[in-house]
Amino acid sequence: MRAIHGKKEGMTVTMKVGAETPGPEDPGIDRTVVHQPKRGKSPRRRVLSPLVQESTPAIIARKLHDAIANGDFAPGSQLTESGLAADLGVSRGPLREAMQRLTAEGLLVSHRNRGLFVVSMEDDDIRDMYVARTAVERAAAQQVIAHREQEAVQALGEAVDAMRDFIEEPNGAGMAEADMAFHQTLVEYAGSQRLSRLHETILVETRMCLRAMRGTYSSGKDRIDEHQALVDAIAAGDAAAADALMIEHMADGLRRLIGDGEDAANLQVARG
Repeated sequence: MRAIHGKKEGMTVTMKVGAETPGPEDPGIDRTVVHQPKRGKSPRRRVLSPLVQESTPAIIARKLHDAIANGDFAPGSQLTESGLAADLGVSRGPLREAMQRLTAEGLLVSHRNRGLFVVSMEDDDIRDMYVARTAVERAAAQQVIAHREQEAVQALGEAVDAMRDFIEEPNGAGMAEADMAFHQTLVEYAGSQRLSRLHETILVETRMCLRAMRGTYSSGKDRIDEHQALVDAIAAGDAAAADALMIEHMADGLRRLIGDGEDAANLQVARG
């Protein structure tokens, strides 16, 4: 009988052999295989998200989005290719493509023989925007509840906490941005690219409207409590309560903008 010891790639093999050709009548055969865990570095946790390369038209479109949302281009104002190309330091080709994107999204409108203009948020536009926004955010809330991710609840709670920093200025720019950040967080955690794309355009129009809404809140606490109630319903997994709260929240925003109770009520009628 002889013993053979071998070691290869983290595996230790010990074999005792009692004959040249092992067989059923050979009791001396004993094979022992010992597996050892491979030694190596633990997987590295990703800290930074991958870079996303954007085309020049995409970068220009994003800059125009921000400028419209921030009020740098007022509703109804005309945008000229020559002026924008000079401001941005780009050629007219990519600029024209970017402006076509915003036109397709409805943020710019083309008037024949006159040029491109920033959309004017008249009462009919605001009503239509709130119909779309209500549909998107109701769907987002339902998706967040269905996913049951504690991370989403935590992120929404932190968004409400950010609003509390501006409780003494319920109509200030800081509160308005924190309010928008809450709704953006909600849609992001829905995990739907299509909802996010729709919401991106709606948020630009909403920011345009929020400037008109300033001065309509008498209490920062009331504004914050509306959002906290939504978080509580989502955390509890109460889809019906979250849906009712979202509809009322949107109806309240519409009333503050156009003071039309009938149109706000129509948002409630749309409840499924």
